[in-house]
Amino acid sequence: MTSEFNLQVAQRLEQLADLLEQQGANPFRVGAYRRAAKTAAGLDLDLRELFEQEGLKGLEALPDIGSGIAAAIREMVLTGRWSKLDRLRGELDPVRLFQTVPGIGPALARTLHEELHVDTLEALELAAHDGRLEQVPGIGARRAALLRAALATMLASRLPRKRGVTDGPAIDELLAVDAEYLREAAAGRLPTIAPRRFNPEGRAWLPILHAQRGGWHFTALFSNTARAHELGMTGDWVVIYFYDDKDHHEGQHTVVTETRGPLTGQRVVRGRERECRDHYAAR
Repeated sequence: MTSEFNLQVAQRLEQLADLLEQQGANPFRVGAYRRAAKTAAGLDLDLRELFEQEGLKGLEALPDIGSGIAAAIREMVLTGRWSKLDRLRGELDPVRLFQTVPGIGPALARTLHEELHVDTLEALELAAHDGRLEQVPGIGARRAALLRAALATMLASRLPRKRGVTDGPAIDELLAVDAEYLREAAAGRLPTIAPRRFNPEGRAWLPILHAQRGGWHFTALFSNTARAHELGMTGDWVVIYFYDDKDHHEGQHTVVTETRGPLTGQRVVRGRERECRDHYAAR
């Protein structure tokens, strides 16, 4: 008999597939989530128990459950939520999500979200390994190490990130997605969602783009953070989420219009300014 948790996982996978389909995402991506939903709904073994006994490897061994969907199930087990689904529904609350990590309270969760511009546990873990976490006010080397250990335990990371190593899509791919998003959003050609945060009227104002370039899947949206609203940048700051087909490596970047220095007026990927300078110089 299929467990209640398995049915919840299957339902969420189907809901994500429906949203992706409605928002014009790649049909193969939609199909992958539908096949995974069938697997989850047809299992006699409880997915929560399987994860607790065998970790991510046990989940990945299931039919049609790759590393990306296995990580999604892990997030559902650990937090009761799925940030990717919440994001596409407009219900994502990173501050609440970060508080599921031992050692992170409400104030620190808000600071991490606003300073690092990340909203998933995986992106927070990456920031803990590449040096960005230690640069957040109030976070020194010792506290960063404690949070790194807590995230590693919570996420059961298989391979530690090397400090200082940048991976993910190339700068030209990110800037191309950013340009496409700004162009299509301005023309009113993108589907919109109604974010729950900072949107008391429940208005569907936030355009969303799904695109595929160079082996990467992208989802782009304007930033809906408190800082973006305070500074009037909800029509400028673009958050780009990405993952690849092969390894299901996931991450996110924020692209902004630079306001100072030699790149003033240019679109810049935060944290990768040097690569952006090289990119524009080559042009």
